[in-house]
Amino acid sequence: MLNAIVIILHICGLIFFFGACVGMLRFPDFYSRMHAASKGDTLSSLCLLGGFALFTLNHIDSHSIILALKLVFIILFIFISSPTASHALSEAAFKTGATPWGFIDEDDEAQDEDIFNGEEG
Repeated sequence: MLNAIVIILHICGLIFFFGACVGMLRFPDFYSRMHAASKGDTLSSLCLLGGFALFTLNHIDSHSIILALKLVFIILFIFISSPTASHALSEAAFKTGATPWGFIDEDDEAQDEDIFNGEEG
């Protein structure tokens, strides 16, 4: 029974990683890609490391408990650091002027129209 739960957690983790990879390739702008990468990374790490922690508790002894506890601490660290790092990267991108998808800057649109009409300047 425990092995079935571990297999299900690992399959869910792989699905989340695959979803993050597809999101990184398919989403149009930096912010969407950052969202896909951070959510996929956090959720898949939870599933995979949780499955590893459960698998180590298959035979309960002092070594497996310590290893499972270390994996739980790694999960907690990822849950704290990954969203924080994603937020910092998104804020830095916003401050440097990365525009979200669908956001139309009127100055850029006017410049594009001038270039399209053959007027450069």
